[in-house]
Amino acid sequence: MSFDLIKTLPQYLIPQHGLTTLAGCLAEVKHDKIKNYIIQRFINKYQVNMSEALIEDPTAYACFNDFFIRYLKPDCRPLASADIISPVDGCVSEIGAIEQGQLIQAKGHNYSVEDLLMCNTETAAQFVNGRFATLYLSPKDYHRVHMPMDAELISMTYMPGALFSVQPSTVRVVPRLFARNERLAVFFSTQVGPMVMVMVGATIVGAIGTRWHGDIKRGKARMVFEYNQHERKVFAQGDEMGYFKLGSTVVLLFANSTQVNWSPALKAGSTIRFGQALGDIC
Repeated sequence: MSFDLIKTLPQYLIPQHGLTTLAGCLAEVKHDKIKNYIIQRFINKYQVNMSEALIEDPTAYACFNDFFIRYLKPDCRPLASADIISPVDGCVSEIGAIEQGQLIQAKGHNYSVEDLLMCNTETAAQFVNGRFATLYLSPKDYHRVHMPMDAELISMTYMPGALFSVQPSTVRVVPRLFARNERLAVFFSTQVGPMVMVMVGATIVGAIGTRWHGDIKRGKARMVFEYNQHERKVFAQGDEMGYFKLGSTVVLLFANSTQVNWSPALKAGSTIRFGQALGDIC
């Protein structure tokens, strides 16, 4: 039995949702001594670089969640001259081509576009031979999510699910993890075809939220949010689109019709920052 599997086994036994709800309540505590203690312990444990934060003083945050989705100083993450930029700070979990509807989760583990998006065959067919990038945000990272390119919001789908950790050791051993966990799939239209940003939930992640909706309320049923032409929002490359209240993962999908050349310097395990060149459109 692998070490990764031994580490992961307790996650099948713990009350994932109950633990996450409890952590979410604790993250909203505004009592000075409690929230300052939690924030400082977190900074020390994960070596968070507060010099990049718009508000450097950890005690100035009203609660842990406000600290966790802190803003960065202006121009802290310059945008590269690339068609597609990284939407987050983090590291590349996997990156490449979608082959016959299958995405790589980790070596020996694939999952399908249809399962990830929980969509009909017609929608999934748009991405069966597209491109994907899976980007992992560790606890120490900046946790706001930005637009990788100019796009127009079309719809989003909330999908309830498990709350396995998305740290690399768990991803390597839990089959179809990203298609099993709670997630929010946000569909966009771009000048080069459809694009989907899937925000994956995980253990202790207090909430997934978007700029236009706020926190997505957890539920037991799938929820679809359709936006008519008057409600649709147009985003420029680099605009904020959402956030995670603790570390998680973004799976970025481009359609079959979009010929993406990922940056040759990027591979599984590569560190990235928001604004860094991720790829170009042929």
